[in-house]
Amino acid sequence: MSNKNRKILINELKDPVVFTAVGFGSGLSPVAPGTAGTLLTVPLVYFLQQQDFLIYVTVTVFVLLTGSWVCGHAAKKLQVHDHSGIVYDEVAGFLITMCLAPPGWQWMLAGFVFFRFFDAVKPWPISWLDKNLHGGFGIMFDDVIAGIFSLSCLLLLNHFI
Repeated sequence: MSNKNRKILINELKDPVVFTAVGFGSGLSPVAPGTAGTLLTVPLVYFLQQQDFLIYVTVTVFVLLTGSWVCGHAAKKLQVHDHSGIVYDEVAGFLITMCLAPPGWQWMLAGFVFFRFFDAVKPWPISWLDKNLHGGFGIMFDDVIAGIFSLSCLLLLNHFI
């Protein structure tokens, strides 16, 4: 990251929406910021799995409904479309991944691995969506699909185990 981009980022972190979009700083990790953003979500998922399913769904829907605006706002402020530090989309994707997963650390680990795989490798159609959708919606949607793919893998794994 250039000094100019670093300076822009530091100045914009004062904006609570940008601070939220970068996962309260987790997305600023110099190595694998998307993984750091997903790791940030693990305790939230664990907490939500202990609650009524309606609470889990409500939080997930809230993140999905606010995600396009949060990510779009941060991208404009940071002057970079889909800045690597924006990890709110990873939060949404991992919430989706784990929404119907069985409880337990093994399933959390499997969901984490599946989601990071689909988010990083971006097989079709995720790669197409990543390249062709723009703005906050584009930032969010490829991770939503990665979350759906990951959830599907978890459910298939659970069915065959």
